[in-house]
Amino acid sequence: MQAATGGNLAKQKLAANDLVLCFGVNQLRTPNIAMMAAACGFDALYIDLEHNPTSLETASGICVAAMGLGITPIARVSSHDPHDSTRILDCGAQGVMVPHVNTAAEARAIVEACRFAPSGHRSAAGTVPSLGYAQLSQPDICRRLNQETLLIAMIETPEAVANAEAIAAVEGIDTLHIGSTDLSTEMGIPGDYRHERMRDAYEAIARAARTHGKSMGVGGVRQDVEFQSWLLGLGVRYLTSGSDTLYILSGGRADVAQIRAVAAAAGAGTA
Repeated sequence: MQAATGGNLAKQKLAANDLVLCFGVNQLRTPNIAMMAAACGFDALYIDLEHNPTSLETASGICVAAMGLGITPIARVSSHDPHDSTRILDCGAQGVMVPHVNTAAEARAIVEACRFAPSGHRSAAGTVPSLGYAQLSQPDICRRLNQETLLIAMIETPEAVANAEAIAAVEGIDTLHIGSTDLSTEMGIPGDYRHERMRDAYEAIARAARTHGKSMGVGGVRQDVEFQSWLLGLGVRYLTSGSDTLYILSGGRADVAQIRAVAAAAGAGTA
């Protein structure tokens, strides 16, 4: 692990073609979740601001805690509104996942909003938590944040898959990330990640990412070792295997089932 001022661990690992395992934060609200993710061995966590009621202030606290533990805090924002991305970047996130990026024009707009000139037009806030409030000149702040901010375009529709080459070609986008649940739902095969059409989509994104020197991410796929192995062989290096909600539910259900089975065997009843 490394301190916040040591840079963006996830972005460094992706640049080296190393695997980044990301923990999804959906319902937990305290900075302790960052400590738990680090204790499990995750490289990054992403705070879901699209589907959950987490506030900006709460998300910022989790981001700052994550950086102190040496794991990369990333936020999945709720829209393409530039302020959604830039505010959480100013408040501690080292990367953003922008949902439903369907065209190269939309990808370029993300870069325009989230990178400083000359790469984009992000408003300069001065030193920020992601730099550990280091005493730096404004040129150094802009340079380091441009270098260390991870920009992830989420591919979640057939239109986006068709435009994958053009999206991947946009300078400043680091990662193409397939939102498996959304994409399969849009295709009319919700949750069927092994479907031939989904496999074709994964392969198309992998080709586009390789061609343009971008990393590839996938979310929504867990507890399927064979399929995860196929994805890693395809070139996936950013993998969200689960979230706080899923881990709590799966662990709780397993414990309840086991204890009820023991109780039934002992004649204690299961009501």
